[in-house]
Amino acid sequence: MDLPTLTEVRLPASRADLALSATVVPLGGGTWLYSEPQPHLTGLVDLTALGWTPWERRDDGGLSIAATCTIAQLVAIPHEWAAAPLFRRCAESLLQSFKVWRTATVGGNIATALAAGAMIALGAALDAELVIWTPDGGERRQRVEDFVLAQRATTALPGEVVRSIELAPGPLSAVTGFRRISLAALGRAGTVVIGRRDADGGFVLCVTGGTVRPEVLRYAAPPAASALADDVGALTTWFTDAHGAADWRRAMSVRFAEELRQELGA
Repeated sequence: MDLPTLTEVRLPASRADLALSATVVPLGGGTWLYSEPQPHLTGLVDLTALGWTPWERRDDGGLSIAATCTIAQLVAIPHEWAAAPLFRRCAESLLQSFKVWRTATVGGNIATALAAGAMIALGAALDAELVIWTPDGGERRQRVEDFVLAQRATTALPGEVVRSIELAPGPLSAVTGFRRISLAALGRAGTVVIGRRDADGGFVLCVTGGTVRPEVLRYAAPPAASALADDVGALTTWFTDAHGAADWRRAMSVRFAEELRQELGA
C-alpha cells in the first residue's frame, strides 16, 4: 500500500541520524507498516541501513538477536540451544508467505504488538529482554512480556527504538513444547500456548494469540492439573474477533496447558 503522507524515507548512517518523533518512525521490514493506511506518518527511518549483525552468541552462552534480524535469518540460527526448535515453530505460526519471511523482522513483529505476534510469543516464553535505545542516547531494558501492554500498545515512547532481543542461557537450555490452533488450516492463530521446563525443574507457561497481551505463568515445579487449569481459566485478557470467540480461546488454552504439563512434566 502507498503511504501518500510521507515526505521522507531516511537511511541513517549512525544512531545520531535517527531523529524520530511521533510522526517519524522506524522502518524494519515494513510488512505490516505498508499493509494499511498510516495517515499520521510523515517520515520513515530505515533501520536496516545501520547494518546490525542479525544475531550473535553472547559471552555468557546466551543469544543476542538484532531487531532487524529477519524471520528467515532467525530460523536459520544453528540449533546450539535446546529451545532453538521453538524459533521455527513460532515463525511458522505467522500467517505469511516466504517473501514475508525474508523481509519481516523480529523487532518489528514485537514492536507492532499484535495479539498474534509470533515473535512476542517466542520472546515472552523465553524471558527475552529488549534493549531499547532512548532518544537521549541511553538505553533501557525490559522483558517482552512487560513491553507489550495490549493490542497495538507498548511501553515504547516517541523516539525509542528496539535495538536487540536478548536471550539468556537458562531459558535457551530449557525443554519447550508448543501448541497452536486456528479456525482455518492457514488462518490466524486463535491461541498459542508454549510450555517451558527449566533445568532447575521450574515450569513456565506462556499464552498469546487469544489474549490481548502475553500472559506468562510461572511455577517452581509442574503444578497440579487443577491448579494450572484454574490459573489459565482465570486470565482476564481473552478477546473475541473473527478468528475466534473468547470462551473458545480460553477452553483451548486450558486444554493445551494440560497437554504441555504432561509432556514437560515427565
